[in-house]
Amino acid sequence: MKIALVTETFPPEVNGVAMTFGVIARELGRRGHGLTVYRPRRSDLAPLPASADYAVVSLPGFAVPGYPLIRLGLPAAGRLRAAWTRGRPDLVHVATEGPLGASAVAAARSLGIPVTSSFHTNFHAYTRHYRAGPLRGLVLAWLRRLHNRTRRTFAPTRELITELGGAGFRDLALMSRGVDTLCFHPLRRSAELRRAWGADDEQPVVLHVGRMAPEKDYDLLFRCYAAMRAVNPRLRFVLAGEGPLRAGLERAHPACHFAGFLSRPEIGAYYASADIYIHASRTETFGNVLTEAMASGLAVAGFDYAAARQFARHGESGLLAPFDAPEALVAAAELLAGDPFLRAQLGRAARRAVEEHSWERVIADFERDLLQAAGAVPAGGGGA
Repeated sequence: MKIALVTETFPPEVNGVAMTFGVIARELGRRGHGLTVYRPRRSDLAPLPASADYAVVSLPGFAVPGYPLIRLGLPAAGRLRAAWTRGRPDLVHVATEGPLGASAVAAARSLGIPVTSSFHTNFHAYTRHYRAGPLRGLVLAWLRRLHNRTRRTFAPTRELITELGGAGFRDLALMSRGVDTLCFHPLRRSAELRRAWGADDEQPVVLHVGRMAPEKDYDLLFRCYAAMRAVNPRLRFVLAGEGPLRAGLERAHPACHFAGFLSRPEIGAYYASADIYIHASRTETFGNVLTEAMASGLAVAGFDYAAARQFARHGESGLLAPFDAPEALVAAAELLAGDPFLRAQLGRAARRAVEEHSWERVIADFERDLLQAAGAVPAGGGGA
């Protein structure tokens, strides 16, 4: 099948959606599909080597004001219609809801090409973090209208599917996330890296990986850190990532190690060289960082939703706090800070909990659903 994938984030960008669709593009290509990725041009990042598994078409885009690491694509309906008239795809999949993604839905529909979409970011929930709470309903209405113009909308968890269905989204399907258990593995632990952080073998390191933006709830994260340090003053805190909050956080927390933007192989070593992961965000649709930490053998604590609910069992492979109880997350963080035996037990169980959740099964299910949406196989049929 010939597939056009339209996304406003893609490797070499490092975030959950970019990583997910980098894997999907590679694996669908290796399964024999002709896949072309349409994404905004990123001349500010070092390019990846050309892939034999898919082609890339770069289109004009613009940096989000105040947040240059994020770029959106400009509307490109005319260009896409022209490209898809010359070489018609069997299906268009739109991974993001920005101007480029919305124009791709319009272009595909105008040509009668089947189009599907993915819901990966709770943009409507972000409004309260950017002093735009009154716009929440408008943003949700925009997202609903865009996705309901596609044949199928994929979401990463069943609880999100239920939530979106209650909000009026139609034709929903599950596209879960796999875990790269080779990139994220306890054997990637590095004594040299720990020394660079100022940590010896007995000194616990707490890691955070992510976009440093208001919706990630850094206030709560640093409340956890302060409580943990009160329990164990020898703890070290390491944060990897970039974003508009980084400069202010560095000034406010000079004792923490801020690593900045890292490649995926570098991130793998960071995870494995730490001991504890605290996931304080409550705006994720999934939360890849939690499963990456679990695969790396870290003791994790987070809220009981999304990836944490799907992969972790409270007291067995992680510590889970009720979604509306931030103090419970602080208490879980304190527990991890003071109990090395619990950390070791949870870390081993966390690795076991995600080992069987390979990308192969996720890709096979997604491929089947795309083939059905394109009409290439009947519902319930297989495909290749």
